[in-house]
Amino acid sequence: MRKYYKMKVAGLDRALPLCPLNDDVAIAGFVIFGDPELTVASARELLARAPEYDYIITAEAKGIPLAHEMARQHGDSKYILARKAPKLYMTDVIEFKVNSITTARQQTLYLDGADAALMKDKRILIVDDVISTGESLFALEALVKRSGGIICGKMAILAEGDAQTREDIIYLEKLPLFDLEGNIIG
Repeated sequence: MRKYYKMKVAGLDRALPLCPLNDDVAIAGFVIFGDPELTVASARELLARAPEYDYIITAEAKGIPLAHEMARQHGDSKYILARKAPKLYMTDVIEFKVNSITTARQQTLYLDGADAALMKDKRILIVDDVISTGESLFALEALVKRSGGIICGKMAILAEGDAQTREDIIYLEKLPLFDLEGNIIG
């Protein structure tokens, strides 16, 4: 029988399925895809805490609905996306390798050179759905810095595990780690 972790996020009750990460640790699966109510509420709550910025950047794919909704609510005409693979329309691509807790292999994030040029000397707000190990966040920071952007803030809906103690990120709720029996371990 599948176990769930029940929590309140942006004022909404959700039950997150526990997913084994390895032989000792499970994570609660948090996915905003297909949940517009949660996406809209989370974007609103994060924007209430956000510093002033010029552009939002996120990594493909789980951060896309959040970045889109934050940009829409804020009235932004554009947000920036670091892709998992270069696309034909991209030129002067900048890349950075990353190891994510939810991906079994090393990934590379790619940034279009036109987006990199937009970020030069601009205040950039990094957003994601969940920050855990911080690897994806680190990759986004590197892409922003290589582009000459100024990181003005780092935000997520949830901070998982060690990310909960970081003072450099703004998040809505803590998401614990679990043992395979569903007990909170951190």
